[in-house]
Amino acid sequence: MKFEELLLEAIDEGLSLLGETPKQAVYFHLEKTFKIKRLDIPYRIEEFTDAIEKIFGTGAKIIEIQIMKCLFKKVGYKFKHHPKQKKLTFTEYVAAVKLEKNKSENIKKQQTNPNRKQNEKKHNTRTNTLERSQKPSNWISKSSPRIVLL
Repeated sequence: MKFEELLLEAIDEGLSLLGETPKQAVYFHLEKTFKIKRLDIPYRIEEFTDAIEKIFGTGAKIIEIQIMKCLFKKVGYKFKHHPKQKKLTFTEYVAAVKLEKNKSENIKKQQTNPNRKQNEKKHNTRTNTLERSQKPSNWISKSSPRIVLL
């Protein structure tokens, strides 16, 4: 699942803390007042954060923390809120989670196909050999009618 989809689900769940009707009212207000459609929120996270803070004031932090708890759960991380440590903004938390999720996906891809780089190198060498060869007859073995990679 794409990060943006996970984020939108986490936002839905975080706003559900308010109840279904208030959640829908928040989405309505976001769209009408701030011109932020629900599906655009993951791509406009700073504007969403500003809007939520304008709507709820200091209470927005509670909603943001709830959204982060949901997001961390969805990506498989444990969320710990440390109010006395350096305060990260909501957008910094989202950016950090997205970065970590992308890193872990890349690591998983490499682990599932450890020979990927080696195979790509072989493929590129084969392609370069074929491109350098001017005559198609060089590609074909005389003993059999199959393509030979030089």
